[in-house]
Parts: sequence; structure tokens; C-alpha cells
Amino acid sequence: MISKIIVSVLYFAVVFYLGYKGWQNTRKASDYMLAGRRMNPFVMAMSYGATFISTSAIIGFGGAAGLFGFSLLWLTVANVFIGIFLAMTVFGRRTRRMGLCLNCHTFPELLGRRFDSSFIQGFSGLIIFLFIPVYAAAVLIGISRMLEVSLNIPYDWALIGMTAILAVYVVTGGLKAVMYTDAFQGGIMMVMMIILLYYTYSALGGVTSAHQTLTDMAAMMPEKLQKGGMLGWTQGAKFGTPLWLVIYTTIIYGVGIGVLAQPQLAVRFMTVKSDKQLNRAVLFGGIFIPLMTGVAFIVGALSNAVFTARGGKIAIAQAGGNIDKIIPTYIEQVMPDWFAGLFLLGMFAAAMSTLSSQYHVGGTSLGRDVIERGLFKRVGTSAKASQIGVTVTILATLVWAWVLPESIIARATAFFFGLCAASFLPVYLLGLYWKGITKVAAKVSMVGGFAGSMLWLLFVHEKEAAGLGICQWLTGQPTLVSAATKGSWVWLLQWVDPNVVALPISFLLAVGVSLMTKPMRQEHLEQCWANF
Repeated sequence: MISKIIVSVLYFAVVFYLGYKGWQNTRKASDYMLAGRRMNPFVMAMSYGATFISTSAIIGFGGAAGLFGFSLLWLTVANVFIGIFLAMTVFGRRTRRMGLCLNCHTFPELLGRRFDSSFIQGFSGLIIFLFIPVYAAAVLIGISRMLEVSLNIPYDWALIGMTAILAVYVVTGGLKAVMYTDAFQGGIMMVMMIILLYYTYSALGGVTSAHQTLTDMAAMMPEKLQKGGMLGWTQGAKFGTPLWLVIYTTIIYGVGIGVLAQPQLAVRFMTVKSDKQLNRAVLFGGIFIPLMTGVAFIVGALSNAVFTARGGKIAIAQAGGNIDKIIPTYIEQVMPDWFAGLFLLGMFAAAMSTLSSQYHVGGTSLGRDVIERGLFKRVGTSAKASQIGVTVTILATLVWAWVLPESIIARATAFFFGLCAASFLPVYLLGLYWKGITKVAAKVSMVGGFAGSMLWLLFVHEKEAAGLGICQWLTGQPTLVSAATKGSWVWLLQWVDPNVVALPISFLLAVGVSLMTKPMRQEHLEQCWANF
């Protein structure tokens, strides 16, 4: 216990020093929101990866792998190909160039200025400000559960303590402080995950033996999961069953595609000064992401075999029925004592790197995009308003972390990723590549994608619709399709992610309305493409 406390104190000393350096170099709005557009490419790459991967990925989705097994490795494939390669090459270069042409400081401002619309900037900023606290809460819950299990700190006190620490350097230091600390934290995370993977396979006699052991445990899959379609931890789920839909539409498709429209990631493309610096990040990300999500998913699945071999129960039972505790429990009960301190450090890094970016983007969305340039147009107030916005985002995240139920980390993350994809992705992609998309089409697509995603979530998707109870109150049914014949395609819609429906609708609206409405001024388009 003492060693963990000493390591934690040393870690926070470095974090606060880097935050102080960021504060020293933050003198104007572009410093606070874009790190002065001259960030070192290595720092940018490390910050992107550390922001991308958080405790929601390692603890939340790692815990989900304890239920669903190796199927979640398809999300790692999607993370590398979509979240790194496509994000950097297809979106990153044009985002940086267009952002420079239009002097954009935030992701919503990029969309707003591309379509010459304060409504688009304000509306997208409002979506981010209102809903990113839900995603941030998932990350905060992850590290707080780790502190609860590792240091026996009461969960509520862990929430408050982590919130206070992050508030100090995010509110004052802006994006420079965030990115400096991200780079340091990303290095810690890589070392920790390599050790975790090696030790787990060693505990089961090597790769082949470990996988065979897990395969042979298929009969131990909980009855409820078997009824939902699970065949085993290495075998996956039966095609077309409710759990197959959860794994492949919500987790793999929803999160895998949604990463392209994450505002806290997209803004990092605008912090470097050249395309060459973006290219360097592709190689790093291709190594970093598999070491993070790939290791977490493998260990989460194999924890069932390790727990059982040591005379315990399968992972979900060992963690008391809460999947968010599977990875923390595994670390405390299986790994050597010296590693528990290192892992706690890695979780601090994973949580703080992502939370700081979430708080920052939530605050700048309110200050810059809603108040100064979007819906209220109070010009000249962005720096102060952004700091106030960060503070409000932090407090909202703390509230969500208190009220959200157990086993929520992966679901809350998937919700925000899917909502961003349906609302922003068509407008973002077409805005970068197609001069024919119109202002009216962009507005209709964004509002339509957001509305479609929320309506499906409130009235069709079983987890949220039944939990919130709005559909029950209005119609007398948990969902609009719950009364359909069990096993029919209509009944199965309850497990289809909102993004599967809302994203195509959003794309169709963007293209269809563009073909029927007045194109944008040629002078404006020339300004947008001045650097191409």
C-alpha cells in the first residue's frame, strides 16, 4: 500500500509540473484551444493515442471482453484501420489545411466556418457540451473503481479526488498542458500493457495453451449469456442473436466508426504545422492502439481461465457481477504486488489523458462555439468562457458518475461515439471532400442524424429505452418493438445500435438535400480550399 502511494505521489508531481509548463506557455486563445498550432509531432501523436484510449477502453471494454471474449478484438482492428489510418490520412490532412484556411480553433468552428453557419457551430458545440460529460463519466468511473479496489478508497471519495486533481491543470493550462501530460501518460500506458500481456499468457502456459483452455471452458458460459447467443469466449456469439447484435452493431460498428467524428481527437489534427508531422503519427498509432485495446480485450477474456485455474469463479462472478470491476479485480488478485502499483499508475495515465481532453473540448465547445461564435455571438469572451465551460463540464461529469448504474462504462462510451457519428460524420466528411454539399443540407443532416439517434435510443434500443422509461410512460411498452414476435427481425431491432439506422439517414439527408438546394458561394468555397 505504501509503495502505491509513493509511486502515485511521484506521478502526480510530474503531471503537475507538465501542467505548469503548459500554463506558462498559454498566453492567448489559440494557445488555450489549439496549443499554438505548433505542437511537436511526437507529442501530438502520443496525445492522440492517449486521448483515444482511456480507462473506458481498458477497464470498461476489457471487462466487456470478460463476457464476450475474443469477439471484441474486431474492435481493435477497427481502431487501427479506421481510428488511426483513415483518421490521419483521410480526415487529418484536410482538417489541418481547412482549419488553417478558415482560422478555426475548435471542431464545431471548423464545421461552422466550412458551411458559413453560426447555427452549425453553435448546435454542434451544444451537442458536445451537453453529452460529452456522459462519456467523461464513463472514464471517471473506470479510474474510481480502480482506486476503490486497489487502495480501498471509497468510490465517492475517489470520484471527488480525481475530479479535483484534473480541474487544476485543465482549467488553467488549456490544450498545451493537456497534450504535454498526455505524452508522458501514453508512455506509461504502453509499458504497463506489455507487462500485463506477458504475465497473463505466462500464467496459462503460453499463447496456445491459454487459448485452448479458454476454448474448453465454453460450457461454463453463464446461462443468461448462452440464451442471448454466446457460444463461448473464443467462439463468439451466434449470428443474428441479441448478443451478436450488441457486439457487432453497438461495440464494434458504433465505437469503431464513431471515432472518426470525435471532437477531442479531430482538434488534434489542427495542432501541428504540416502534413508530414501527421504522417509520423500513423506508425505510432498502429503500434500504440493494439498494445492498449488488443491487450485489454485479450486479458479480459483470458481472465476467465486464470481465475478458474486459481480455484476461483469465472470473471463476472469473481467481480461480483459488475463488469467494470473485472480488470481491477484481476490486477489485485492475480498480478504480483509490484505490478498493481504500476497498473494503478497506468490507469491514472489512461484516465487523466482522456478526461483532460474531454473536459477541454466540452469547455471550449461552450465558450467558443455556443457563447462567442455560435448561438449567442458574444465576441471576445471565448478564453474566459471556455474556462467557465471546462468547470461546468467537470461538475456535470461528476454528477453523471454518481448517478449512472453499474457496468455502464462500455455502454456510455458507445453512446457518445454513436451520437457523434450520426450527428457529425456525414457533414464532416462531405465538407472536407465535396464542394457540392450545401449549408441547408449540412443543417438538415446534422439535426436529422442527432434526432434519429436519440429517438432510436429512447424508443427502440432496449438498454436505454427500458432504463429511461420514456417509451413505457408514453406507450405502455418498454420499447416500440418489444411486443413483436420473439425471435422475429422486428423484435431483434431492440439490440440494433441507433448508429446503424441514424448514420445512413444522416448521409442520405446530406446528399439528397444538397441536390435540391442552392449551392454555396464560389468565393467561400475557394477560401475553404485555398490550401489544397
